[in-house]
Amino acid sequence: MGKKYLWVITKVTIPANLDTKYIKISGDTSTGAVLGKPKGQAPTSLVSVDIVKGGGATVATGASVTVHYTLMAWSTGNIVESSWTSGQPVSFPLSGVIKGWQEGIPGMREGGRRLLIVPPALGYGATASGPIAANETLIFVVDLIKVG
Repeated sequence: MGKKYLWVITKVTIPANLDTKYIKISGDTSTGAVLGKPKGQAPTSLVSVDIVKGGGATVATGASVTVHYTLMAWSTGNIVESSWTSGQPVSFPLSGVIKGWQEGIPGMREGGRRLLIVPPALGYGATASGPIAANETLIFVVDLIKVG
């Protein structure tokens, strides 16, 4: 009785699992995301949510990035493509990708994982692209490896 304790937290672990109102995401950032099926109606504006906040360099507008990503089509709940399948991350300037990435990736930090839900107007719009249907809402889970 009468004892006092002082707790000091030296390391905080942010869980790599997230259950948003739209989709459940799990999986370690070293292996790739595991996505549940989308829930409810697709959002009509860009959704950008950090699942894991990185601690490295921050992405500026128009920067070049190296990422791993997984892409799911909202309408089917199917994985359309994933860089994790090949095991090779991809690099590109944000100026060369869809508007959803140009608006949703800046501010992300190296080592982070971010959920992007991209409405058709910020994705491929009325144009189908390979396995992606016209007017498709796109779900990306992006693991930022490097800025620049």
